[in-house]
Amino acid sequence: MKFRNLLLQSKKNEKMILDTKFYSLLGCSALVLPLLAQNAPKERPNIIFILSDDHARTAISAYGGINAELAPTPNMDRIANEGAIFRNMLCTNSISGPSRACLITGKYSTTNGFYQNEGGIVFDNTQETTPKILQRNGYATALFGKWHLFSEPKGFDYYKIHAAAGQQGVYWNPVYNENGRKVKELGYATNLETTAALNWLDKDRDKNKPFCLMLHFKAPHRPWEPDSIYTHLFDGVEFPYPETFDDDYATRELTAGRSMAMIAKHMSREDLKQTPPAGMKGEELKKWLNWGGAGEDQTWTPDPKLKGEKLKKWKFQTYIKDYLRCIRSVDDNVGRVLDYLKDNGLDKNTIVIYMGDQGFYLGEHGWYDKRWMYEESLQMPCLVRYPNGIRSGTSVKAISLNIDIAPTLLEYAGIEIPEDIQGKSLKSLLEQDKKAEKTWRKSMYYQYFEYPKWHNVQPHYGIRTERYKLIHYYFDIDAWELFDLQNDPNELRNLYNEPKCQELIEKLEKELYALQKEYKDDMPLEERRELTRKYMIKYSE
Repeated sequence: MKFRNLLLQSKKNEKMILDTKFYSLLGCSALVLPLLAQNAPKERPNIIFILSDDHARTAISAYGGINAELAPTPNMDRIANEGAIFRNMLCTNSISGPSRACLITGKYSTTNGFYQNEGGIVFDNTQETTPKILQRNGYATALFGKWHLFSEPKGFDYYKIHAAAGQQGVYWNPVYNENGRKVKELGYATNLETTAALNWLDKDRDKNKPFCLMLHFKAPHRPWEPDSIYTHLFDGVEFPYPETFDDDYATRELTAGRSMAMIAKHMSREDLKQTPPAGMKGEELKKWLNWGGAGEDQTWTPDPKLKGEKLKKWKFQTYIKDYLRCIRSVDDNVGRVLDYLKDNGLDKNTIVIYMGDQGFYLGEHGWYDKRWMYEESLQMPCLVRYPNGIRSGTSVKAISLNIDIAPTLLEYAGIEIPEDIQGKSLKSLLEQDKKAEKTWRKSMYYQYFEYPKWHNVQPHYGIRTERYKLIHYYFDIDAWELFDLQNDPNELRNLYNEPKCQELIEKLEKELYALQKEYKDDMPLEERRELTRKYMIKYSE
């Protein structure tokens, strides 16, 4: 009985040191050692969470699509091929800072309090986050790159975040906030942040602890400035135009038709890499570079021969080439991280996640940017590799959310998930648990608030099921949209006013309001509008 109790104790106490020689002396190693191996606590996994800014799924070749052959991403594809690819990872608020807050809290924007970027809103860093929980439970933690939540990062042993341009950061010669001290470094941000992260892994972390490293790139965010080694990548290449490139916004005139992120009308001189006059600086230079972004001069052209559709296509080619050049550097640096893990024997027991902070438009509907509940900005790229726990070639099709990442990491780390987390752990889906798949969520809830800057996207909320999407725009219009994703995957025809759809609409509305109640976002419309007004910035400001 005492011997059995000793075995049970060893299973419960991770800190107990089991001396196999002792059991050999007892003459029972053949019986005991296999039991000890079976019952010994598993080594907790390391975590590397790589997050890029504004990375569209159509810019990762593992997802296929029209750019896959021309602009492959072999290192990101390694994560997908050696682990899992999410086919329906959806963003609950498709804009940078709010999505990042959702990722680390596991809660909707209206719960964690950080629901838009603009207007002076600050993330409440006293609330619980995944880094804090991991740190308290024995993980070495570090953050590199873009934070964009405006408060001091908490829960990290070390951080080095972008400090310039309202924590948006710059591509070249960035200024960082390194544990509270500002430092300027020379070079290209994507490379610099990866070098710093690998240095922390190699020299500065406590190697007696498992680690959680967050490597968050600015790229490929606007203004899409590539590394100098890729300045001429894709020269001579004409990228294909998306099927909806010339969308006329029929049946969506009051919503999509009022967007100010149209490639034809709303790209600035800086976006299009125009050279300013010599000697221009300060506010004058800033104004010159920003000209065109708000549609100030739609007749401007760098060449009199470029007009109309030809000018629109030139703008698109300029934009997408710079965007994909930035992606090439991100992919290179993902490869550096993967190679480091393999070379140092850390690859098998390290969870590597690669995500974009939301989706992005690469010419679909004639746009750049994100924000809308339409598929291109709703769908987040998400790839996960963990050789010790995820089979290679795994494909997850279930509706997954950015708020699911926090509980997933906690469960893999063997840490109890707080009851107030609104997301669900994805571990069972990653382990291909068929029972879990059958009982998984069949719909998701979306919310967006920031208006009119930037890009004049009307605040809205909605529900997406596996087939349908219902959206309500409510701030200074009252408009609804209904899409059948099976028959209209490009979301070109709004069915809301179709008589035959009224029964379906009633069903979706009932489910929508149930989700709002579940996620504690069932506030009256006027209260919802007030959230936008509180931090509103107009284009004249």
